[in-house]
Amino acid sequence: MASQASSVEFIVDQLSGCGAVTAKRMFGEYDLYLSEKMFAVICDDQLFIKPTDAGRTFLDTVTEAPPYPSAKPRFLLDADMWEDRERLCQLALSTVAALPAPVKKVKKTKPSAAKTS
Repeated sequence: MASQASSVEFIVDQLSGCGAVTAKRMFGEYDLYLSEKMFAVICDDQLFIKPTDAGRTFLDTVTEAPPYPSAKPRFLLDADMWEDRERLCQLALSTVAALPAPVKKVKKTKPSAAKTS
């Protein structure tokens, strides 16, 4: 089951105090980005945050679950957390700060064909 656009819009709006949060659609679900870092996913209208020590410390109790089969477990946030803009934003910011910088993809150039005389 794919996530509804209204759920994604609500979560992105709730995170608007963090900065420019963007959602990118991937196979009917959504990856969330902040400061060019993918920090969360929305799958089946559920919000999953990448696990970090900072996030684990911030949350009172942690529920971990994979967002889809064969995925690594992430912090599953309940709907009550969605409603608390300030707390949700603090979690997002602490998670993003703990994540490594994204690796820039380098375009490979094809070697030119050697000329034969």
